Amino acid sequence: MQPKLKAGKSRSLGGPGRIGMGDPGWSPHGSPPTLSTLTLLLLLCGHAHSQCKILRCNAEYVSSTLSLRGGGSPGALRGGGGGGGGRRGGGGGGGAGGAGGAGGGAEAGGRGGAVGSGGLCRALRSYALCTRRTARTCRGDLAFHSAVHGIEDLMIQHNCSRQGPTAPPPPRGPALPGSGPVRSSGPPAPDPCDYEGQFSRLHGRPPGFLHCASFGDPHVRSFHHHFHTCRVQGAWPLLDNDFLFVQATSSPVASGANATATRKLTIIFKNMQECIDQKVYQAEVDNLPAAFEDGSINGGHRPGGSSLSIRTANPGNHVEIRAAYIGTTIIIRQSAGQLSFSIKVAEDVARAFSAEQDLQLCVGGCPPSQRLSRSDRSRRGAINIDTAKQLCKEGLPVEDAYFHSCVFDVLISGDPNFTMAAQAALEDARAFLPDLEKLHLFPSDAGVPLSSGTLLAPLMSGLFVLWLCIQ
Repeated sequence: MQPKLKAGKSRSLGGPGRIGMGDPGWSPHGSPPTLSTLTLLLLLCGHAHSQCKILRCNAEYVSSTLSLRGGGSPGALRGGGGGGGGRRGGGGGGGAGGAGGAGGGAEAGGRGGAVGSGGLCRALRSYALCTRRTARTCRGDLAFHSAVHGIEDLMIQHNCSRQGPTAPPPPRGPALPGSGPVRSSGPPAPDPCDYEGQFSRLHGRPPGFLHCASFGDPHVRSFHHHFHTCRVQGAWPLLDNDFLFVQATSSPVASGANATATRKLTIIFKNMQECIDQKVYQAEVDNLPAAFEDGSINGGHRPGGSSLSIRTANPGNHVEIRAAYIGTTIIIRQSAGQLSFSIKVAEDVARAFSAEQDLQLCVGGCPPSQRLSRSDRSRRGAINIDTAKQLCKEGLPVEDAYFHSCVFDVLISGDPNFTMAAQAALEDARAFLPDLEKLHLFPSDAGVPLSSGTLLAPLMSGLFVLWLCIQ
Protein backbone atom coordinates (compact mmCIF):
# COMPACT_ATOMS: atom_id res chain seq x y z
CA MET A 1 0.00 0.00 0.00
CA GLN A 2 1.43 3.36 -0.98
CA PRO A 3 1.75 6.07 1.68
CA LYS A 4 -0.35 9.18 1.42
CA LEU A 5 2.10 12.03 1.21
CA LYS A 6 1.32 15.62 1.99
CA ALA A 7 3.42 18.71 1.43
CA GLY A 8 3.87 21.71 3.65
CA LYS A 9 2.90 23.81 0.63
CA SER A 10 0.17 23.06 -1.85
CA ARG A 11 2.32 21.39 -4.48
CA SER A 12 1.94 18.33 -6.65
CA LEU A 13 4.07 15.32 -5.95
CA GLY A 14 3.24 13.88 -9.36
CA GLY A 15 5.82 13.04 -11.95
CA PRO A 16 8.02 10.13 -12.83
CA GLY A 17 8.95 8.05 -9.82
CA ARG A 18 6.91 10.17 -7.43
CA ILE A 19 3.72 9.26 -5.62
CA GLY A 20 1.14 11.28 -7.45
CA MET A 21 -2.19 12.80 -6.58
CA GLY A 22 -3.74 11.55 -9.82
CA ASP A 23 -3.58 12.70 -13.37
CA PRO A 24 -5.83 15.72 -13.82
CA GLY A 25 -6.64 14.54 -17.32
CA TRP A 26 -7.93 11.14 -16.19
CA SER A 27 -11.64 10.54 -16.59
CA PRO A 28 -13.70 8.17 -14.42
CA HIS A 29 -15.96 7.37 -17.38
CA GLY A 30 -15.24 4.43 -19.66
CA SER A 31 -13.86 4.90 -23.16
CA PRO A 32 -15.36 3.30 -26.28
CA PRO A 33 -14.10 -0.28 -26.73
CA THR A 34 -12.15 0.52 -29.91
CA LEU A 35 -10.39 3.49 -28.33
CA SER A 36 -9.61 1.45 -25.21
CA THR A 37 -8.06 -1.31 -27.29
CA LEU A 38 -5.99 1.14 -29.33
CA THR A 39 -4.80 2.91 -26.18
CA LEU A 40 -3.77 -0.39 -24.60
CA LEU A 41 -1.85 -1.41 -27.72
CA LEU A 42 -0.03 1.91 -27.80
CA LEU A 43 0.91 1.57 -24.12
CA LEU A 44 2.19 -1.95 -24.68
CA CYS A 45 4.23 -0.86 -27.68
CA GLY A 46 5.60 2.10 -25.76
CA HIS A 47 6.60 -0.15 -22.88
CA ALA A 48 8.32 -2.56 -25.24
CA HIS A 49 10.49 0.25 -26.61
CA SER A 50 10.79 2.36 -23.46
CA GLN A 51 13.97 0.87 -22.00
CA CYS A 52 17.04 3.05 -21.94
CA LYS A 53 19.34 2.18 -24.85
CA ILE A 54 22.53 3.71 -23.41
CA LEU A 55 24.12 0.25 -23.36
CA ARG A 56 23.88 0.02 -27.15
CA CYS A 57 25.31 3.55 -27.56
CA ASN A 58 28.25 2.65 -25.31
CA ALA A 59 28.96 -0.58 -27.18
CA GLU A 60 28.89 1.12 -30.59
CA TYR A 61 31.22 3.87 -29.37
CA VAL A 62 33.71 1.39 -27.92
CA SER A 63 33.66 -0.60 -31.16
CA SER A 64 34.16 2.45 -33.38
CA THR A 65 37.18 3.66 -31.38
CA LEU A 66 39.08 0.38 -31.02
CA SER A 67 41.48 1.31 -33.83
CA LEU A 68 42.25 4.62 -32.10
CA ARG A 69 43.30 2.84 -28.94
CA GLY A 70 45.95 0.44 -30.10
CA GLY A 71 43.69 -2.25 -31.52
CA GLY A 72 41.72 -2.88 -28.37
CA SER A 73 44.48 -4.04 -26.06
CA PRO A 74 43.49 -4.00 -22.40
CA GLY A 75 45.99 -1.33 -21.61
CA ALA A 76 44.69 0.96 -24.32
CA LEU A 77 41.05 0.36 -23.56
CA ARG A 78 41.43 1.52 -19.97
CA GLY A 79 38.03 0.18 -19.06
CA GLY A 80 36.20 0.92 -22.29
CA GLY A 81 35.71 -2.74 -23.02
CA GLY A 82 33.85 -3.23 -19.78
CA GLY A 83 31.16 -0.87 -20.98
CA GLY A 84 30.12 -3.16 -23.77
CA GLY A 85 29.55 -6.06 -21.43
CA GLY A 86 28.08 -4.26 -18.43
CA ARG A 87 24.38 -3.65 -17.85
CA ARG A 88 22.73 -0.30 -17.28
CA GLY A 89 25.11 1.52 -14.95
CA GLY A 90 27.88 -0.88 -15.93
CA GLY A 91 27.39 0.01 -19.55
CA GLY A 92 27.43 3.69 -18.83
CA GLY A 93 30.55 3.45 -16.74
CA GLY A 94 32.31 1.39 -19.33
CA GLY A 95 31.24 3.55 -22.22
CA ALA A 96 32.27 6.79 -20.64
CA GLY A 97 35.38 5.10 -19.34
CA GLY A 98 36.00 4.04 -22.91
CA ALA A 99 35.54 7.64 -23.95
CA GLY A 100 38.34 8.58 -21.61
CA GLY A 101 40.56 5.86 -23.04
CA ALA A 102 39.77 6.89 -26.58
CA GLY A 103 40.50 10.46 -25.71
CA GLY A 104 44.02 9.55 -24.73
CA GLY A 105 44.53 7.48 -27.88
CA ALA A 106 43.16 10.16 -30.18
CA GLU A 107 45.22 12.83 -28.53
CA ALA A 108 48.34 10.87 -29.35
CA GLY A 109 47.04 10.21 -32.86
CA GLY A 110 46.31 13.88 -33.31
CA ARG A 111 49.89 14.79 -32.58
CA GLY A 112 51.05 12.38 -35.28
CA GLY A 113 48.43 13.36 -37.85
CA ALA A 114 44.85 14.38 -38.30
CA VAL A 115 43.49 10.87 -38.83
CA GLY A 116 43.20 9.86 -35.18
CA SER A 117 41.59 13.10 -34.07
CA GLY A 118 39.17 13.12 -37.00
CA GLY A 119 38.21 9.53 -36.29
CA LEU A 120 37.55 10.34 -32.65
CA CYS A 121 35.38 13.33 -33.56
CA ARG A 122 33.32 11.17 -35.92
CA ALA A 123 32.90 8.57 -33.20
CA LEU A 124 31.93 11.21 -30.63
CA ARG A 125 29.33 12.73 -32.97
CA SER A 126 27.84 9.28 -33.51
CA TYR A 127 27.87 8.68 -29.75
CA ALA A 128 26.13 12.02 -29.13
CA LEU A 129 23.51 11.27 -31.80
CA CYS A 130 22.79 7.90 -30.23
CA THR A 131 22.32 9.44 -26.76
CA ARG A 132 19.95 12.06 -28.15
CA ARG A 133 17.83 9.36 -29.74
CA THR A 134 17.47 7.50 -26.45
CA ALA A 135 17.27 10.54 -24.16
CA ARG A 136 13.52 10.32 -23.58
CA THR A 137 13.73 6.81 -22.13
CA CYS A 138 16.91 7.47 -20.11
CA ARG A 139 15.73 10.29 -17.84
CA GLY A 140 17.19 9.77 -14.38
CA ASP A 141 19.67 7.12 -15.54
CA LEU A 142 23.08 7.88 -14.00
CA ALA A 143 24.94 5.98 -16.73
CA PHE A 144 23.20 8.00 -19.44
CA HIS A 145 23.93 11.37 -17.81
CA SER A 146 27.57 10.39 -17.18
CA ALA A 147 27.96 9.48 -20.86
CA VAL A 148 26.40 12.77 -22.03
CA HIS A 149 28.76 14.84 -19.87
CA GLY A 150 31.75 12.73 -20.92
CA ILE A 151 30.95 13.28 -24.61
CA GLU A 152 30.69 17.05 -24.16
CA ASP A 153 34.01 17.21 -22.31
CA LEU A 154 35.86 15.18 -24.95
CA MET A 155 34.41 17.15 -27.86
CA ILE A 156 35.65 20.37 -26.26
CA GLN A 157 39.02 18.84 -25.38
CA HIS A 158 39.65 17.68 -28.97
CA ASN A 159 38.05 20.67 -30.73
CA CYS A 160 35.34 18.56 -32.35
CA SER A 161 32.54 20.44 -34.06
CA ARG A 162 28.99 19.34 -33.35
CA GLN A 163 28.20 19.23 -37.06
CA GLY A 164 30.08 16.90 -39.38
CA PRO A 165 30.45 13.31 -40.53
CA THR A 166 29.71 10.47 -38.14
CA ALA A 167 31.34 7.08 -37.78
CA PRO A 168 29.89 4.21 -39.82
CA PRO A 169 27.95 1.62 -37.83
CA PRO A 170 30.24 -1.10 -36.47
CA PRO A 171 30.25 -4.43 -38.33
CA ARG A 172 28.35 -7.17 -36.58
CA GLY A 173 30.14 -10.50 -36.84
CA PRO A 174 28.26 -13.79 -36.47
CA ALA A 175 28.02 -15.17 -32.96
CA LEU A 176 29.40 -18.65 -32.30
CA PRO A 177 26.67 -21.18 -31.50
CA GLY A 178 26.10 -21.37 -27.77
CA SER A 179 28.76 -18.78 -27.06
CA GLY A 180 26.42 -16.24 -25.47
CA PRO A 181 27.18 -12.52 -25.45
CA VAL A 182 30.59 -11.58 -26.82
CA ARG A 183 32.73 -10.08 -24.07
CA SER A 184 35.62 -7.69 -24.73
CA SER A 185 39.03 -8.51 -23.38
CA GLY A 186 40.20 -6.73 -20.29
CA PRO A 187 38.98 -6.61 -16.70
CA PRO A 188 35.48 -7.92 -15.94
CA ALA A 189 32.64 -5.41 -16.04
CA PRO A 190 32.08 -3.76 -12.65
CA ASP A 191 28.89 -4.20 -10.69
CA PRO A 192 26.34 -1.86 -12.32
CA CYS A 193 24.73 -1.29 -8.93
CA ASP A 194 27.91 -0.16 -7.18
CA TYR A 195 27.89 3.62 -7.62
CA GLU A 196 31.25 4.28 -5.93
CA GLY A 197 33.02 1.59 -7.94
CA GLN A 198 31.51 2.85 -11.20
CA PHE A 199 32.41 6.46 -10.49
CA SER A 200 35.99 5.65 -9.43
CA ARG A 201 36.53 3.56 -12.55
CA LEU A 202 35.18 6.32 -14.78
CA HIS A 203 36.88 9.33 -13.21
CA GLY A 204 39.93 7.83 -11.54
CA ARG A 205 38.91 9.24 -8.15
CA PRO A 206 36.22 8.58 -5.55
CA PRO A 207 32.93 10.47 -5.88
CA GLY A 208 32.08 13.56 -3.87
CA PHE A 209 29.49 13.31 -1.11
CA LEU A 210 27.10 15.66 0.66
CA HIS A 211 25.61 15.49 4.16
CA CYS A 212 22.27 16.64 5.52
CA ALA A 213 20.61 16.10 8.88
CA SER A 214 17.39 16.91 10.69
CA PHE A 215 17.02 16.45 14.44
CA GLY A 216 15.47 17.93 17.55
CA ASP A 217 12.89 20.69 17.29
CA PRO A 218 13.81 20.32 14.30
CA HIS A 219 17.20 21.69 13.35
CA VAL A 220 18.27 21.20 9.73
CA ARG A 221 21.85 21.10 8.51
CA SER A 222 21.67 21.51 4.72
CA PHE A 223 24.03 20.18 2.05
CA HIS A 224 25.52 23.68 1.88
CA HIS A 225 26.28 23.82 5.63
CA HIS A 226 23.43 26.14 6.53
CA PHE A 227 22.08 25.38 9.98
CA HIS A 228 18.46 26.38 10.63
CA THR A 229 16.01 25.83 13.45
CA CYS A 230 12.59 25.41 11.86
CA ARG A 231 8.98 25.72 12.88
CA VAL A 232 7.82 23.62 9.91
CA GLN A 233 4.56 21.91 10.83
CA GLY A 234 2.94 19.14 8.84
CA ALA A 235 4.68 17.28 6.00
CA TRP A 236 7.75 18.83 4.34
CA PRO A 237 10.22 17.25 1.87
CA LEU A 238 13.80 16.91 3.03
CA LEU A 239 14.79 15.43 -0.36
CA ASP A 240 12.95 15.13 -3.65
CA ASN A 241 15.07 14.05 -6.61
CA ASP A 242 15.06 11.51 -9.41
CA PHE A 243 16.23 8.67 -7.16
CA LEU A 244 15.09 9.43 -3.64
CA PHE A 245 12.21 11.10 -1.80
CA VAL A 246 12.32 11.85 1.93
CA GLN A 247 9.48 13.54 3.77
CA ALA A 248 9.36 14.57 7.43
CA THR A 249 6.09 15.17 9.26
CA SER A 250 6.32 17.41 12.33
CA SER A 251 3.98 18.61 15.05
CA PRO A 252 4.40 21.11 17.95
CA VAL A 253 6.48 19.91 20.89
CA ALA A 254 3.76 21.24 23.21
CA SER A 255 0.43 23.01 22.95
CA GLY A 256 0.94 26.61 21.83
CA ALA A 257 4.67 26.16 21.12
CA ASN A 258 6.28 27.47 17.92
CA ALA A 259 8.90 24.72 17.91
CA THR A 260 8.01 21.36 16.36
CA ALA A 261 9.53 17.89 16.36
CA THR A 262 9.57 15.23 13.67
CA ARG A 263 7.13 12.43 14.46
CA LYS A 264 7.13 10.58 11.14
CA LEU A 265 9.56 9.93 8.28
CA THR A 266 8.69 8.56 4.83
CA ILE A 267 11.52 7.48 2.51
CA ILE A 268 10.97 6.30 -1.06
CA PHE A 269 13.78 4.59 -2.98
CA LYS A 270 12.59 4.92 -6.57
CA ASN A 271 12.56 2.09 -9.06
CA MET A 272 15.91 1.69 -10.84
CA GLN A 273 16.65 -0.61 -13.76
CA GLU A 274 18.75 -3.68 -12.96
CA CYS A 275 19.14 -2.66 -9.32
CA ILE A 276 15.99 -2.31 -7.21
CA ASP A 277 12.22 -2.31 -7.19
CA GLN A 278 10.66 0.80 -5.66
CA LYS A 279 10.88 0.50 -1.87
CA VAL A 280 9.09 2.55 0.77
CA TYR A 281 10.27 2.95 4.36
CA GLN A 282 8.11 4.58 7.02
CA ALA A 283 9.05 5.30 10.61
CA GLU A 284 6.99 6.88 13.36
CA VAL A 285 7.67 7.64 17.00
CA ASP A 286 7.52 4.31 18.87
CA ASN A 287 7.57 2.42 15.57
CA LEU A 288 11.01 2.24 13.97
CA PRO A 289 10.85 -0.92 11.84
CA ALA A 290 13.92 -2.74 10.57
CA ALA A 291 12.22 -3.52 7.24
CA PHE A 292 10.58 -1.79 4.32
CA GLU A 293 6.81 -1.48 4.09
CA ASP A 294 6.51 -4.75 2.16
CA GLY A 295 8.43 -6.61 4.88
CA SER A 296 11.64 -6.97 2.84
CA ILE A 297 15.11 -5.94 3.98
CA ASN A 298 16.68 -5.45 0.53
CA GLY A 299 15.94 -4.06 -2.93
CA GLY A 300 14.00 -7.05 -4.23
CA HIS A 301 14.68 -9.85 -6.70
CA ARG A 302 16.49 -7.88 -9.39
CA PRO A 303 20.17 -8.65 -10.05
CA GLY A 304 21.27 -5.71 -7.90
CA GLY A 305 18.70 -6.16 -5.14
CA SER A 306 21.39 -6.51 -2.50
CA SER A 307 22.62 -2.97 -3.29
CA LEU A 308 19.80 -1.69 -1.05
CA SER A 309 19.78 -3.04 2.49
CA ILE A 310 18.43 -2.17 5.91
CA ARG A 311 19.81 -3.16 9.28
CA THR A 312 19.61 -2.16 12.93
CA ALA A 313 22.15 -2.25 15.72
CA ASN A 314 19.67 -1.05 18.35
CA PRO A 315 16.16 -2.27 17.50
CA GLY A 316 13.47 0.35 17.92
CA ASN A 317 15.95 3.21 18.26
CA HIS A 318 18.43 3.10 15.37
CA VAL A 319 18.05 2.00 11.73
CA GLU A 320 20.64 2.26 8.96
CA ILE A 321 19.74 1.99 5.28
CA ARG A 322 22.49 1.56 2.69
CA ALA A 323 21.77 2.24 -0.98
CA ALA A 324 25.06 1.37 -2.71
CA TYR A 325 23.53 1.77 -6.17
CA ILE A 326 23.22 5.55 -5.58
CA GLY A 327 26.11 5.98 -3.12
CA THR A 328 23.83 6.76 -0.20
CA THR A 329 23.65 5.90 3.50
CA ILE A 330 20.77 6.98 5.76
CA ILE A 331 20.56 6.78 9.55
CA ILE A 332 17.26 7.19 11.42
CA ARG A 333 17.20 7.47 15.19
CA GLN A 334 14.54 7.85 17.86
CA SER A 335 15.04 9.67 21.15
CA ALA A 336 12.94 11.86 23.44
CA GLY A 337 9.78 11.33 21.39
CA GLN A 338 11.23 12.59 18.10
CA LEU A 339 12.90 11.15 15.00
CA SER A 340 16.30 12.21 13.67
CA PHE A 341 17.47 11.83 10.08
CA SER A 342 21.03 11.86 8.71
CA ILE A 343 22.17 11.18 5.16
CA LYS A 344 25.40 10.84 3.22
CA VAL A 345 24.62 11.00 -0.50
CA ALA A 346 26.61 11.20 -3.73
CA GLU A 347 26.71 14.71 -5.20
CA ASP A 348 25.36 13.60 -8.59
CA VAL A 349 22.37 11.97 -6.92
CA ALA A 350 21.60 14.93 -4.67
CA ARG A 351 21.64 17.29 -7.66
CA ALA A 352 19.44 15.18 -9.92
CA PHE A 353 16.22 17.16 -9.62
CA SER A 354 14.15 19.49 -11.77
CA ALA A 355 12.81 22.99 -11.19
CA GLU A 356 9.52 21.52 -10.00
CA GLN A 357 11.39 19.75 -7.17
CA ASP A 358 12.88 22.93 -5.71
CA LEU A 359 11.35 22.65 -2.22
CA GLN A 360 13.87 20.49 -0.36
CA LEU A 361 15.00 21.36 3.16
CA CYS A 362 18.31 19.53 2.63
CA VAL A 363 19.03 21.69 -0.42
CA GLY A 364 17.76 25.15 0.53
CA GLY A 365 17.35 24.84 4.27
CA CYS A 366 14.17 26.06 5.92
CA PRO A 367 12.25 28.79 4.08
CA PRO A 368 12.86 32.18 5.77
CA SER A 369 9.26 32.33 6.99
CA GLN A 370 9.74 29.01 8.80
CA ARG A 371 12.97 29.79 10.66
CA LEU A 372 13.25 30.28 14.41
CA SER A 373 16.03 32.04 16.26
CA ARG A 374 17.84 29.70 18.65
CA SER A 375 18.16 32.63 21.05
CA ASP A 376 14.35 32.81 21.29
CA ARG A 377 13.92 30.12 23.94
CA SER A 378 10.67 29.74 25.88
CA ARG A 379 11.45 27.76 28.99
CA ARG A 380 9.18 24.85 29.83
CA GLY A 381 9.42 22.76 32.99
CA ALA A 382 11.95 23.11 35.78
CA ILE A 383 15.13 23.27 33.65
CA ASN A 384 16.74 26.72 33.50
CA ILE A 385 19.29 27.87 30.96
CA ASP A 386 22.33 27.20 33.17
CA THR A 387 21.18 23.64 33.82
CA ALA A 388 20.46 23.13 30.11
CA LYS A 389 23.94 24.35 29.17
CA GLN A 390 25.52 22.06 31.74
CA LEU A 391 23.57 19.06 30.45
CA CYS A 392 24.53 19.79 26.84
CA LYS A 393 28.17 20.55 27.67
CA GLU A 394 28.72 16.99 28.88
CA GLY A 395 28.36 15.52 25.40
CA LEU A 396 28.99 18.65 23.31
CA PRO A 397 32.08 20.43 24.67
CA VAL A 398 32.37 22.77 21.66
CA GLU A 399 29.78 25.58 21.80
CA ASP A 400 28.83 25.30 18.14
CA ALA A 401 25.45 25.08 16.40
CA TYR A 402 24.90 21.57 17.77
CA PHE A 403 25.47 22.79 21.33
CA HIS A 404 23.12 25.76 20.95
CA SER A 405 20.51 23.51 19.34
CA CYS A 406 20.78 21.17 22.29
CA VAL A 407 20.24 24.02 24.77
CA PHE A 408 17.26 25.22 22.73
CA ASP A 409 15.69 21.75 22.70
CA VAL A 410 16.15 21.08 26.40
CA LEU A 411 14.66 24.45 27.38
CA ILE A 412 11.75 24.23 24.93
CA SER A 413 10.83 20.64 25.82
CA GLY A 414 11.89 20.50 29.45
CA ASP A 415 13.27 17.03 28.65
CA PRO A 416 16.98 16.38 29.32
CA ASN A 417 16.85 13.37 26.96
CA PHE A 418 16.89 15.83 24.04
CA THR A 419 20.65 16.09 24.54
CA MET A 420 20.97 12.68 22.84
CA ALA A 421 19.52 13.96 19.57
CA ALA A 422 22.15 16.68 19.14
CA GLN A 423 24.99 14.39 20.24
CA ALA A 424 23.96 11.68 17.75
CA ALA A 425 23.60 14.25 14.95
CA LEU A 426 27.15 15.46 15.60
CA GLU A 427 28.49 11.89 15.53
CA ASP A 428 26.70 11.23 12.23
CA ALA A 429 28.20 14.41 10.78
CA ARG A 430 31.64 13.29 11.93
CA ALA A 431 31.15 9.99 10.08
CA PHE A 432 29.47 11.41 6.97
CA LEU A 433 31.16 14.73 6.23
CA PRO A 434 33.99 14.48 3.68
CA ASP A 435 35.59 17.63 5.12
CA LEU A 436 35.85 17.52 8.91
CA GLU A 437 36.94 21.15 8.98
CA LYS A 438 33.25 21.92 8.41
CA LEU A 439 32.08 19.70 11.28
CA HIS A 440 31.51 22.51 13.76
CA LEU A 441 29.32 25.37 12.56
CA PHE A 442 29.03 28.58 14.52
CA PRO A 443 26.39 31.35 14.38
CA SER A 444 28.38 33.39 11.85
CA ASP A 445 28.47 30.54 9.31
CA ALA A 446 25.36 28.57 10.23
CA GLY A 447 22.86 30.54 8.22
CA VAL A 448 21.68 32.84 11.00
CA PRO A 449 19.62 35.69 9.50
CA LEU A 450 21.47 39.00 9.39
CA SER A 451 20.20 41.87 11.47
CA SER A 452 19.33 45.23 9.95
CA GLY A 453 22.47 46.67 11.54
CA THR A 454 24.60 44.04 9.82
CA LEU A 455 23.11 44.93 6.46
CA LEU A 456 23.40 48.70 7.04
CA ALA A 457 27.21 48.72 7.36
CA PRO A 458 28.05 47.49 3.82
CA LEU A 459 25.29 49.69 2.42
CA MET A 460 26.78 52.83 3.99
CA SER A 461 30.28 51.82 2.85
CA GLY A 462 29.02 51.44 -0.71
CA LEU A 463 27.33 54.84 -0.65
CA PHE A 464 30.53 56.44 0.68
CA VAL A 465 32.61 54.91 -2.17
CA LEU A 466 30.03 56.11 -4.70
CA TRP A 467 30.20 59.65 -3.24
CA LEU A 468 34.01 59.64 -3.58
CA CYS A 469 33.77 58.54 -7.22
CA ILE A 470 31.50 61.41 -8.25
CA GLN A 471 33.51 64.12 -6.51
